[in-house]
Amino acid sequence: MRRLFGSVRARATLGATLVVAVALVAAGAAVLLSLRSNLIGEAGTQAERSARAVASELAAGTPYDKLSGLDGDDGPVQVLDEQKRLVAASEDLERISGTDSDRVRPRPAATPSGDGDGDDDSDDAGEALEPGEISGESLFSNGSATIDGEAQDYRFAAVEVETHDRGHLKVYAGSPLAAEHGAVRTALTVMLIGFPLLLGVVAAVTWLVTRRALRPVEGIRREMAAITQSEDLARRVPEPDTHDEIARLASTTNETLAALETSVERQRRFVADASHELRSPIASLRTQLEVAAAHPELLDLDGAVEDTVRLQRLAADLLLLARLDAGERPGGARVDLAGLAREAAEGRTGVTVDAEPVEVAGSRGQLDRVLANLLDNAQRHARSAVTVNVRREGDRAVVGVADDGDGVPDGDRERIFERFVRLDAARSRDDGGAGLGLAIARDVAVRHGGTLTAGRGPAGGALFELRLPLA
Repeated sequence: MRRLFGSVRARATLGATLVVAVALVAAGAAVLLSLRSNLIGEAGTQAERSARAVASELAAGTPYDKLSGLDGDDGPVQVLDEQKRLVAASEDLERISGTDSDRVRPRPAATPSGDGDGDDDSDDAGEALEPGEISGESLFSNGSATIDGEAQDYRFAAVEVETHDRGHLKVYAGSPLAAEHGAVRTALTVMLIGFPLLLGVVAAVTWLVTRRALRPVEGIRREMAAITQSEDLARRVPEPDTHDEIARLASTTNETLAALETSVERQRRFVADASHELRSPIASLRTQLEVAAAHPELLDLDGAVEDTVRLQRLAADLLLLARLDAGERPGGARVDLAGLAREAAEGRTGVTVDAEPVEVAGSRGQLDRVLANLLDNAQRHARSAVTVNVRREGDRAVVGVADDGDGVPDGDRERIFERFVRLDAARSRDDGGAGLGLAIARDVAVRHGGTLTAGRGPAGGALFELRLPLA
């Protein structure tokens, strides 16, 4: 069973069929009840009409044997007196039930018994009526009668009448329920035949519609399986031209694949560039150690220390980038950017700080690393002076680091934030940098909800502006 309904199409078909089935059963039951109620009401109206016609004749003094309603053409009729004795009945009436008397032939009234009580019971007497008056209310009941050998179900109406010479009488007249039974049976038969056919049509249409609707999903699944097997992230899933949820799913899937491809390619370049950057200092350090092992007097201790420090810095940068790529989020500590800028500029020559107190929320260590990287970059390219400005602009804190160097060309102001990117001018003046400082600075800024951009400073050199939301 679980395997049979293991697909969305099967479950959708089953669900739609069950919902329609419940709705059809409820609607069918309501129709049958309404039809039966209406037909019984019509039969009751007909019976009441017949009973009142006989009651009118009795009120007018018509003898029992002259009553026109006793011919049995419209249905069985009974007339009872106050003691519920049958005084008149339809011709050919053989059996009856559902009235106050099951007799089919009238008999003479019984003589009162010796106790003087007789059959006259005040509780059974009808409502107080004037002679010749017919009751305005009718009582209805269901029963059966056999007329001329044919038994049927009837709807009986009882009407009371007060006569001038025969006392209080009650007239029962019946209307056949054969039409009601036939209509209900016909409607039920139609429903029993039509409902399964309709449910079959609903199931078939739902199956075909869901199959057509889910066909693009199967195409997406096959393509994703092929991409997983081939590991070719350049492939994309087909996007149906339907502008519905499935089309949006395919579009989102392709966006995810594009982001994944970019991330994987970025990681590959990162590994390749890191390997290249690590190869040079490691090879230089190994060469120096091998020479020192063979000729201790030729050991360049300062060069070995410099290469070791370069390796240490590069390893620290790579570890920080790895943490940032892993989604490390900054804390919520309050950091005074003005104080942080003064601490970062302390001990650096040619650096001036103009700062107003501004606080942001984040990681003090990561923000300190951003300022240090910006100052290192500015000092490498400045001719003589570096200016740091900390200010508030609206709901943002702005840190500007400007130098008086040659500046950054317009076409390279975004490329310099890529990892392991060094411009030719920078490469000739680089003090062992690996091209990771600005990339780390921008990643930290983004993870703090801010931005880092490059432009032209007041002195014509480069201007880097870090914008962060205020605490």
